[in-house]
Amino acid sequence: MKLLSTKTHGMVDYASAPLLLALPRLLKWNRSATTLLTGAAIGATVYSVLTRYELGIFKLLPMRAHLALDGMSGALLAAAPFFLPEEDEAVTAGLVGIGLFEIMAALTTETRSPEE
Repeated sequence: MKLLSTKTHGMVDYASAPLLLALPRLLKWNRSATTLLTGAAIGATVYSVLTRYELGIFKLLPMRAHLALDGMSGALLAAAPFFLPEEDEAVTAGLVGIGLFEIMAALTTETRSPEE
């Protein structure tokens, strides 16, 4: 048994999208970091809407695929210092932290929802 249910994961998905959109704007991060988090927010929202879990709307994407996408998104954000070397340390630390959170959520969520 994993720590997070698929329903809880869905709530985190839908709550995190507006946070990912707002965070770089509120903290006045530069364009690169803002664009990266905007893409992550939009992507996560799209595949959440398409996921076969309690909060999915179209229920096309298996939960395992959703979690794999979360893991890849997290890895991309966690790797930010490597492809945004000119970025401020606080910004890259924020991106790495968000990325590690995504990876942890992917690894600790049930892989099958009641919808599957």
